[in-house]
Amino acid sequence: MKTLYACMALVLLCLGCSKPSSVAERPFILTATIKDIMDSMVEPSADEIWDAVSTVSNAAGVEDRQPRTDEEWTAVRRRAITLLEATNLITIEGRHVAKPGEKARVEAIELAPEEIERRIYQDRDRFVALAHALHAATLPALQAIEARNPDKLLEAGQAIDEACENCHLKYWYPMDKSPARK
Repeated sequence: MKTLYACMALVLLCLGCSKPSSVAERPFILTATIKDIMDSMVEPSADEIWDAVSTVSNAAGVEDRQPRTDEEWTAVRRRAITLLEATNLITIEGRHVAKPGEKARVEAIELAPEEIERRIYQDRDRFVALAHALHAATLPALQAIEARNPDKLLEAGQAIDEACENCHLKYWYPMDKSPARK
């Protein structure tokens, strides 16, 4: 009887120490590419943050734009949250840069998606650090939105632009050597 109990205890111990299921090992189901996330989340969110505070000058005069109503502040806050979380999505291991066969938008300037993916794979720590830098640059935008401070939101928008460009210059169009991009 002691042997039976010892065997059952050993079986239970082994079951408890067994390798996790494949679902637990890979909790994310990757559908979108980095390009998809950039096109559907990062770019429109950053654009809305950048456009939230601006001065427009035309034949009708000069207009200072900024969120004023609860609805306008809520809309720009949603975009800041989307941008923050998109930085996490693009860093999930195993996500491809683009769909197979997809081409660069402007081949004369941008690297091919396969080359971008190769560079990210070879220097993954740097890619993740740049994504984290975009996250860090976006946090002050969220704080400005919550404080309803258009000046700080404008300032944060500049930091977001710089964080985006730092990554793009490393992975998307590193051959751009113009003086403004050094």
